[in-house]
Amino acid sequence: MEIFNLREFDGHELVVFGHDAGTGLRAIIAIHSTTLGPAAGGCRMWPYATTAEAVADVLRLSRGMSYKNAMAELPLGGGKAVIIGDSRKGKTAELFEAFGRIVDSLGGRYITAEDVGTTTADMANVAHTTRFVAGLGAAPGQAGGDPGPKTALGVYLGIKAAVKFRLGRTDLKGVRVAIQGLGGVGQHRRRAPGCGRAGTRAVRGASGAGRGAAHSRCRCALALRTRGGAQFAVHSAPARTNRRGSREQPAGAG
Repeated sequence: MEIFNLREFDGHELVVFGHDAGTGLRAIIAIHSTTLGPAAGGCRMWPYATTAEAVADVLRLSRGMSYKNAMAELPLGGGKAVIIGDSRKGKTAELFEAFGRIVDSLGGRYITAEDVGTTTADMANVAHTTRFVAGLGAAPGQAGGDPGPKTALGVYLGIKAAVKFRLGRTDLKGVRVAIQGLGGVGQHRRRAPGCGRAGTRAVRGASGAGRGAAHSRCRCALALRTRGGAQFAVHSAPARTNRRGSREQPAGAG
């Protein structure tokens, strides 16, 4: 695999491959930029079909984190990690402790956190072997914890911005929102303030969307339609094919 010639490679500072024979851990950490500070970004656990898919994803996601952190004016650079595995049946505390040791070996150049397929409990296990981890459980009002509700709020604000851009309105009255994918973000979005002022419906897609958090690996999309017939959709980047032949994609905030 020629990483430097990949479309997703964008002058990344560091790409680290980590393996632990005892736990079966296969992880990749990509640091895109530390210009503004240590690279920060979540750890995604996903059953990539090939190592090449995992490399392309971690390169793309880490680059995105550089821009996200810069736009938020945070003193952080961009990084990301992926663990190749099925989060529904491949997790152990020891696996995340082994991942923590790899993170720790970078001496603070990369700070990890939860992402698609990982949880605050997983990050607590990572914290057993490194201090360079965020997204840990936190008391109300403190930073940290599950990012799902915060991501859902961002989706809600994105919906409002899209409605304002497309329809020239600042309210959601008469707008119907279909949420495809009721995982760690979709469930919170459905319950969030503002949904009561817009018709909200969970829908099932070819990939199995709408089945709840246990099936959060379906494609996440937002389709908006007004009673007058105007409609548009907001969705994220490239999907993968599942065992049924349907297209899926990891969802999550970054």
